[in-house]
Amino acid sequence: MKFMLLLYSDPETFPAPGTPEGDAANARWFQLTEEMAQAGVLAGGEALQPPETATVLRAPNGSAVLSDGPYAETKEFLGGYYVLDVPDFDAAAEWAAKLPNAAAGATEIRPVVEFPQS
Repeated sequence: MKFMLLLYSDPETFPAPGTPEGDAANARWFQLTEEMAQAGVLAGGEALQPPETATVLRAPNGSAVLSDGPYAETKEFLGGYYVLDVPDFDAAAEWAAKLPNAAAGATEIRPVVEFPQS
Protein backbone atom coordinates (compact mmCIF):
# COMPACT_ATOMS: atom_id res chain seq x y z
CA MET A 1 0.00 0.00 0.00
CA LYS A 2 1.37 3.41 -0.91
CA PHE A 3 1.35 6.43 1.38
CA MET A 4 2.50 9.97 0.71
CA LEU A 5 4.26 11.73 3.55
CA LEU A 6 3.88 15.50 3.13
CA LEU A 7 6.66 17.21 5.07
CA TYR A 8 5.85 20.52 6.76
CA SER A 9 8.41 22.65 8.57
CA ASP A 10 8.45 25.97 10.38
CA PRO A 11 11.18 28.18 8.88
CA GLU A 12 11.60 29.87 12.27
CA THR A 13 12.72 26.62 13.91
CA PHE A 14 14.36 24.83 10.98
CA PRO A 15 18.13 25.38 10.70
CA ALA A 16 19.28 27.69 7.91
CA PRO A 17 20.93 26.07 4.87
CA GLY A 18 24.70 26.37 4.75
CA THR A 19 25.12 26.54 8.53
CA PRO A 20 26.59 23.69 10.58
CA GLU A 21 23.11 23.06 12.02
CA GLY A 22 21.58 23.05 8.52
CA ASP A 23 24.26 20.67 7.25
CA ALA A 24 23.60 18.33 10.19
CA ALA A 25 19.84 18.44 9.50
CA ASN A 26 20.44 17.62 5.81
CA ALA A 27 22.68 14.72 6.83
CA ARG A 28 19.82 13.31 8.96
CA TRP A 29 17.43 13.62 5.98
CA PHE A 30 19.88 11.89 3.63
CA GLN A 31 20.54 9.14 6.19
CA LEU A 32 16.83 8.42 6.67
CA THR A 33 16.22 8.50 2.90
CA GLU A 34 18.97 5.90 2.47
CA GLU A 35 17.46 3.82 5.30
CA MET A 36 14.08 3.87 3.50
CA ALA A 37 15.73 2.85 0.24
CA GLN A 38 17.65 0.01 1.92
CA ALA A 39 14.42 -1.20 3.55
CA GLY A 40 12.77 -1.30 0.12
CA VAL A 41 9.91 1.06 1.08
CA LEU A 42 10.95 4.22 -0.78
CA ALA A 43 8.84 4.67 -3.92
CA GLY A 44 9.74 8.33 -4.52
CA GLY A 45 10.27 11.72 -2.99
CA GLU A 46 11.74 15.15 -3.51
CA ALA A 47 12.54 18.31 -1.61
CA LEU A 48 10.69 21.42 -2.77
CA GLN A 49 11.91 24.96 -3.34
CA PRO A 50 10.86 27.50 -0.65
CA PRO A 51 7.24 28.74 -0.50
CA GLU A 52 8.10 32.10 -2.07
CA THR A 53 8.79 30.25 -5.35
CA ALA A 54 5.26 28.77 -5.45
CA THR A 55 2.53 29.87 -7.84
CA VAL A 56 -1.15 29.04 -7.40
CA LEU A 57 -3.39 28.63 -10.45
CA ARG A 58 -7.15 29.00 -10.24
CA ALA A 59 -9.62 28.96 -13.12
CA PRO A 60 -12.91 30.07 -11.56
CA ASN A 61 -14.62 30.85 -14.89
CA GLY A 62 -12.47 28.76 -17.19
CA SER A 63 -9.83 31.50 -17.37
CA ALA A 64 -6.54 30.86 -15.58
CA VAL A 65 -5.57 33.28 -12.83
CA LEU A 66 -2.07 32.96 -11.35
CA SER A 67 -0.99 34.28 -7.96
CA ASP A 68 2.38 34.19 -6.26
CA GLY A 69 3.05 32.23 -3.12
CA PRO A 70 1.59 29.19 -1.44
CA TYR A 71 -2.13 28.60 -1.17
CA ALA A 72 -2.45 28.90 2.60
CA GLU A 73 -1.13 31.53 4.95
CA THR A 74 0.43 29.28 7.55
CA LYS A 75 3.52 29.30 9.68
CA GLU A 76 4.57 25.89 8.41
CA PHE A 77 5.31 25.26 4.76
CA LEU A 78 5.40 22.18 2.55
CA GLY A 79 9.08 21.41 2.12
CA GLY A 80 8.97 18.05 0.37
CA TYR A 81 7.44 14.63 0.25
CA TYR A 82 8.11 10.92 0.29
CA VAL A 83 6.04 8.17 -1.28
CA LEU A 84 6.39 4.92 0.64
CA ASP A 85 5.21 1.46 -0.35
CA VAL A 86 4.54 -0.24 2.97
CA PRO A 87 2.15 -2.93 4.27
CA ASP A 88 -0.18 -0.57 6.17
CA PHE A 89 -0.77 2.80 7.84
CA ASP A 90 1.09 1.78 10.99
CA ALA A 91 4.27 1.15 8.98
CA ALA A 92 3.92 4.54 7.25
CA ALA A 93 3.45 6.22 10.65
CA GLU A 94 6.56 4.51 12.01
CA TRP A 95 8.64 5.96 9.18
CA ALA A 96 7.00 9.39 9.60
CA ALA A 97 7.94 9.42 13.29
CA LYS A 98 11.63 9.08 12.33
CA LEU A 99 11.63 12.19 10.11
CA PRO A 100 13.75 15.13 11.32
CA ASN A 101 10.81 17.55 11.03
CA ALA A 102 8.72 15.55 13.53
CA ALA A 103 9.99 17.55 16.51
CA ALA A 104 9.26 21.05 15.16
CA GLY A 105 7.03 20.53 12.14
CA ALA A 106 4.38 18.13 10.94
CA THR A 107 4.00 15.24 8.54
CA GLU A 108 0.71 14.54 6.82
CA ILE A 109 0.29 10.84 6.05
CA ARG A 110 -2.07 10.15 3.15
CA PRO A 111 -2.95 6.91 1.39
CA VAL A 112 -2.34 7.04 -2.36
CA VAL A 113 -5.19 5.98 -4.64
CA GLU A 114 -3.92 3.15 -6.80
CA PHE A 115 -5.98 2.93 -9.98
CA PRO A 116 -6.27 -0.39 -11.80
CA GLN A 117 -3.83 -0.77 -14.68
CA SER A 118 -5.44 -1.12 -18.08
